Amino acid sequence: MKTLFLLGAITLGGFTANAQDALFSQSGIVHNEVKEIMVTANDFTEISVSQVPQAVMDAISTNFPTANLDKAFTNEEKQYKLVLSLEDGTQGTVYADEDGNWLDM
Repeated sequence: MKTLFLLGAITLGGFTANAQDALFSQSGIVHNEVKEIMVTANDFTEISVSQVPQAVMDAISTNFPTANLDKAFTNEEKQYKLVLSLEDGTQGTVYADEDGNWLDM
C-alpha cells in the first residue's frame, strides 16, 4: 500500500515538473517565455480646469456637491478624466463625456 501511494506521489510530481513551457536557444540554454501586455488608458492629456465643459461641471456639482476638481484630462473622443477631492481629503477619479454623462472606464 505504501508503494502504491509513493508511486502515485512520484507520478504527480513528474507531471508538475514538466508543466512549464520552456524555449531552447541555439546554445542549449533554457528560457521561459514571458509575455507583457501594455494597456493604454485612451491617451488622456491634461487640460486646465477652466477648459472642462459646463455640462461636466454641472454634473460634478450635482453628484458631488462637496468635491473639488483638482485635475482634468481629455482624449480625442471628448471624454474627460476628472480627479476630485472631498473635504475629508480623499481623492477619486471619475470619467464623463462632454455632455456630463458618467462613463464606466
